[in-house]
This record gives sequence, structure tokens and C-alpha cells, in this order.
Amino acid sequence: MAVKTEKVRKSNMEMLRIVSMLMVLAVHVDGASLGLPDACGDACSLDSRAWWRLVVEGFAIVGVNCFTMISGYFGVRLTWRSVVRFLSQCVFYSVGLYTAMGLYTGFSAPFSWMGWWESWMVITHSDLWYVPAYFLLMLLSPVLNAGFGSLDRRSFRILLAVMTAMTLWAGWWWKGSFNPSGYTIAQLVYVYAVARYIALHGAESVDGTPLRFFGIYLLAVAGVVATAIYISNDRGFAYNSPFVLLASWALFMCFRGMRFQSAVVNDLAKSAFSVYLIHKNPLVWGSYMKPACIWLWQTTPLWLFSVYAVVMILGIYVLCAAADSLRRSIMPW
Repeated sequence: MAVKTEKVRKSNMEMLRIVSMLMVLAVHVDGASLGLPDACGDACSLDSRAWWRLVVEGFAIVGVNCFTMISGYFGVRLTWRSVVRFLSQCVFYSVGLYTAMGLYTGFSAPFSWMGWWESWMVITHSDLWYVPAYFLLMLLSPVLNAGFGSLDRRSFRILLAVMTAMTLWAGWWWKGSFNPSGYTIAQLVYVYAVARYIALHGAESVDGTPLRFFGIYLLAVAGVVATAIYISNDRGFAYNSPFVLLASWALFMCFRGMRFQSAVVNDLAKSAFSVYLIHKNPLVWGSYMKPACIWLWQTTPLWLFSVYAVVMILGIYVLCAAADSLRRSIMPW
């Protein structure tokens, strides 16, 4: 994440950070590019390509929740330096990519100087919903950390139970405006709270636990896909749906139970947020990535598209990580 949480990075959680961003990429290659089929409650009506899109979306939709849970687990530490680091990282790619487009087009349409000026305003004029939402979470973090830290286990459980009821009943089921589908600061605060509870009061993992949690994750993914088929895609793939939340928790706990250290993993994880800022920038996403996904989907058999999709997802991460290593060398703060 853009905010460094501790001096010694734990590679199991850094690997989850990488996997979460790869999942975000998968969601953008899949549903965001190709659209999701509407089964209307009839699973037998789905062909292999429809099943592929639903299953991939089901496995990958937990990426944003898990990515945010990592921040909650370690606790965001709000400082002037962390604010400058986050905003400068967002501005670097927003302004840099827009300026590159201007140079490429000779500063003619679609480039505009108003658009270039707005590219600096990453909190108010960004197409990336997660940027302002996470920034607000950063600003709230001192209050959240102090509040959650002051609760004993029983009080924290009661609070989480109430927050869960609000998220599922008032938010997901009735589509309350505070959190209808999970693309809100309320969702980030909720998953942040879940992860803080795990960090403060969760039992330590034991041997074999990761595999059991992975089994829960697989069952939850089946529930995600079933909800999409028999209720609706909006319900099934909402970040605050019960099965998505269960899958997010299970995958998080799976990685939490792992024990290994890797300098390569730790280094690659530093660029995870930049991967989002680069590939989902409207100039990259709308002009290149989405059209490429659609073209490949329409012109290749499913097995070959699957290969291309994997290569594209891994390639984008590696290329963005390489670009971000250059940014970090000139922006050491």
C-alpha cells in the first residue's frame, strides 16, 4: 500500500498484497472489460464463456477487500510524510500519464490544458474511486486505531456484529446509500475494523490452518457465483455481499497463517498500489487495456484467451512494478 506500516515487512502479507492486486487486474480484465452474463436464475442457460466470466469474477472479487484489510491489520499510521507519500504517488502517475499523452498527440485533442490541470486534483477529479476513499480512511485512521484499541474483545465483537448487520442488512440487502455495493468509505472502514480485530484479538495460527481457510474461501466463492446466478450480478459481486466478505476473510486468514520471508516478494509488493494507479488510469484503461481485452475475447478461443489473460495480468504487474521502481528512485520519501 502507499502507507508503510512497519520496518520489517512480513512476506506472507506482502504476497497477499500482490495477489490482491492481481485479483483487481483479473476483475478489470473480466467483468469490467467483457461484462458479466445475466443467468436470470437459470444456470443451465450458461455456456462455457459465461461460466468462465462468472467463476473468474467470483475468485477475484475479493481483491479490494483483502487489499484494504492489510492496512487494517497493521494499522495505518497517519503522518505528514505518509500523506505526502500517498498524494505524490497518485499525482505522479495521474499528471505523468496525462503529460505523456500530450507529448504523444502534440498537445492536441484529446489533450486539453484544463484536463491537464484537473489531473493534479487526484482527490476531487479522479476516476479511481479507491483513491479518495482510501485517503479519507487514512485521515480517519488515528481515530479508528485509538477507538478500536480501547475496546476489549467482547466490546469489539459487539461493535463488529452491529457493523456487520448494518453492512449486510441496511447496506447490501436494502442498498442503503451509505454502502449499497461496497464502493464507499463505509466499506473500507468496515473491513479495516475486521482486520484490526484480527490483529488485536485474533488467535495465532497453527499448522494446517491456511489449507482449511483456503477450503472456506473456495466454498465462499461458490456462494458468490450462486448468488450472482440466482439473484443478480449486482448482489453476487458486491464487495459487501455476505459471501464476498466471507471469502475475503478466509483468504486473508489463509495468508496470515503462512510463514516465509522473501526479499523479492517484499520488493514487488511495494509497487502494488502503483499497478492500480497506472493500469486503471483512464488513458491506459480506456485507450488500450479494455479494447485489447475485448478484441482478444472476440477473436480467440476460450483456452487461448485464458492464456493471454494470465500473461496480460502478470505482464502488467511486472511492467508497472518496473516503472514504479524508477519513481521510487526519484521520490525516496
